[in-house]
Amino acid sequence: MADIAAQVRAERENSGPGLLAVERKGTADVIGYCGLIFQGNGSPDEPELAYELLRAAHGCGYATEASRAVVTWASEARYQRLWATVWHWNVASRRVLKKLGFRETGRVEPDSVHGHSLLTVREF
Repeated sequence: MADIAAQVRAERENSGPGLLAVERKGTADVIGYCGLIFQGNGSPDEPELAYELLRAAHGCGYATEASRAVVTWASEARYQRLWATVWHWNVASRRVLKKLGFRETGRVEPDSVHGHSLLTVREF
């Protein structure tokens, strides 16, 4: 996962890191993605953290590690805040976001197919 931090740092000159592949160190197998999207819930200068891992990679700390690298990059790039959405039933991702300093805003978007989506924010 140190590789993702290096990739994020290398993107410093661009508008943002975008979505990056998350690879397991040693095996180089892609297990998901993590990064920033710029057409999310905030204004263009307030991107949204996005990540998704294959089920086989859940519970290993990869989401926290990859997301921490992206949050660190966003802080160093002087963004004022980051947004993230999470399904209300996704307790593991809610814990990841809490570890990273995100707080739930109280805004809930109902979705009849997947459940409710919660909006979270992290201010720097």
